[in-house]
Amino acid sequence: MNDDGFSAERLFNQGYSYTYDDVIFLPGFIDFPTDAVNLSTKLSRNISLSIPCVASPMDTVTETSMAIGMAALGGIGIVHYNNTISQQASIIRAAKSHLIPFSSDLIFASPSDSIHSADEFGNSPCIFVTESGTKESKVLGVVCKSTWKGLSDKEARISDYMNVSPVTLPSSYNFEDVAGYIASKKLDFVPLVNDKDGEVVNLVTATDLERMNSLPKLGLPSLGTDGKFLVGAAIGTRDSDKERLEHLVKAGINALVIDSSQGNSEYQINMIKYVKHTYPHLDVIGGNIVTKYQAENLIKQDVDGLRVGMGSGSICTTQEVCAVGRGQATAVYKVSSIAEQHGVPVIADGGISNSGHIVKALSLGASTVMMGSFLAGSNEAPGTYENKNGLRVKKYRGMGSLEAMTKGSDARYLGDTAKLKIAQGVVGSVADKGSVLKFVPYTMQAVKQGFQDLGASSLQSAHHLLRSGALRLEVRTGAAQVEGGVHGLIGYEKKYF
Repeated sequence: MNDDGFSAERLFNQGYSYTYDDVIFLPGFIDFPTDAVNLSTKLSRNISLSIPCVASPMDTVTETSMAIGMAALGGIGIVHYNNTISQQASIIRAAKSHLIPFSSDLIFASPSDSIHSADEFGNSPCIFVTESGTKESKVLGVVCKSTWKGLSDKEARISDYMNVSPVTLPSSYNFEDVAGYIASKKLDFVPLVNDKDGEVVNLVTATDLERMNSLPKLGLPSLGTDGKFLVGAAIGTRDSDKERLEHLVKAGINALVIDSSQGNSEYQINMIKYVKHTYPHLDVIGGNIVTKYQAENLIKQDVDGLRVGMGSGSICTTQEVCAVGRGQATAVYKVSSIAEQHGVPVIADGGISNSGHIVKALSLGASTVMMGSFLAGSNEAPGTYENKNGLRVKKYRGMGSLEAMTKGSDARYLGDTAKLKIAQGVVGSVADKGSVLKFVPYTMQAVKQGFQDLGASSLQSAHHLLRSGALRLEVRTGAAQVEGGVHGLIGYEKKYF
């Protein structure tokens, strides 16, 4: 009998609420290489992913670019609903119209317009010309920046000099197809056009090809049975969300998250029942929850996944304001122990600051991790970069912040009908992280190394070690936590890749 350390069952039944940093795993036996570790998993009963990463439904985290990037990596993005119905549906359609791992900012003009400055091109090598001057109409032509620069009359109408026969490719082409075409034809760029209505949905340049070649090789993308990227969406629990859901289903969502800070409510249960009855083939993820009791109530409604976490996010103040919640390590273990008995995957939502936290969440029973701050600040996150104290940053805010609530997220906290609004989140900023297409693959490699040290060659293997008691844990003292990080240096630079 192994009496070194504690089993999870014993450790998490002592009345303490543990965070990820509070616990540490003891190493296991290694008999396989790092690259043999398989991180494929389940988001929900019927949706498989090749990496256990989910982008949180927050308005400073997941819109079109993030949904595309996460699906290309083998994870999935859940599009937020702090917007109008048409805006959320448009984000879904845009993400599902791509098969390449990034989205370019497209610029449009009408034939009667004139281009007065090179600034109007932004960072794009061209401007697309459509009947209405917007994306929602067929392309009539294109104006290359190089062509415009050679004009003697800059006040001329675009129709006088636009290229009416631009080379285009179908949006159904994947990145390898597009890259091969650009290289073989020696093109500077090529627009990708929707076959159905002739709309331009993306633009790929020779510079994009160079950038992608410098990034880690992507694994298996997350694709649905229709061959399109998997994209999820969140809704609330109000009757008005039923109309929103109808439009999201038409837009092609693959998974639905019922979004609430406290998911054990009659409002959520009623919404789950409605979705299950109206759209029986749509996977429904319930939450947020942190206890077995909450989990049992939602499992009874036949949910396809459970989202675990209450007050553990870096911008969430629910535990401080409401005195309700649970340490994330304890919450994930407790909920997953009951969810596993019913075949319901668990999403560990919040508290992820590094690859070690991901290893801990997955090893404690979660099938995926949902990330907000970890992905915020990336190129794919919504918003523009700013400079603060010499740092390049992007805004990151909690959906319970007063700023987000003014746009409608107060329904998530059951506060949309309250006379007084009480914040359960803050507004902040996070440093520029670059592209998720770069730092997520490196993070997954670190997770694989963590699993190797545990002696787990897959998530399923880690869960078996957990349930059998072979996975041993200990609680770290404050001094042990300090010792486990960088210490004793006057200064240092922390780089993981």
